[in-house]
Amino acid sequence: MTSSDDITVGKLLLAEYDRVKEEQKTRIGFRDNLLYVTLAAMVTVLIGAVQTHQPALLLALPIATSVLGWTYLANDQKISAIGHYVRTDLGSRLAALAGEDESLFGWESAHRSDGHRKQRKIIQCAVDLIAFAAAPIASLTAFWVYGAGPVLPTILSVLETLAVIVLAAQIVQYVDVEG
Repeated sequence: MTSSDDITVGKLLLAEYDRVKEEQKTRIGFRDNLLYVTLAAMVTVLIGAVQTHQPALLLALPIATSVLGWTYLANDQKISAIGHYVRTDLGSRLAALAGEDESLFGWESAHRSDGHRKQRKIIQCAVDLIAFAAAPIASLTAFWVYGAGPVLPTILSVLETLAVIVLAAQIVQYVDVEG
């Protein structure tokens, strides 16, 4: 004998859908706020370097943007992974339980078929590269022009350059322009 309170595979899958969509929503908000935090860090470092006339302070910018950029990228990848999971796995399993031939949750796929999606993804990649790669490289360049001198800060600047280059490559590698 079953009751409406019994646990079913369908109810479990719908509960999973609710949880992963909630996680996706939370990660989207966090990821998007990281760009604002990055801009605030840039302004803070630049004001500090200009006011104190200490070019070495510019070395704080690549460290901050690298940490924020990796966090941004990790969240962006998880957001995409959740969407892919819902489109390819969870929706299909629920559709099969419901006796449907096609995956449920049409919006998960429909919003990806927009004709301007590729253009938006490329522009977003450019914005990400400016925030997390171009600005720190500009900061490092200013340090080398105006303040490079002692060996330790110069070594640090080279290591930061490598970190920024690796991050930039990862940003480009993870661009998801497919529909």
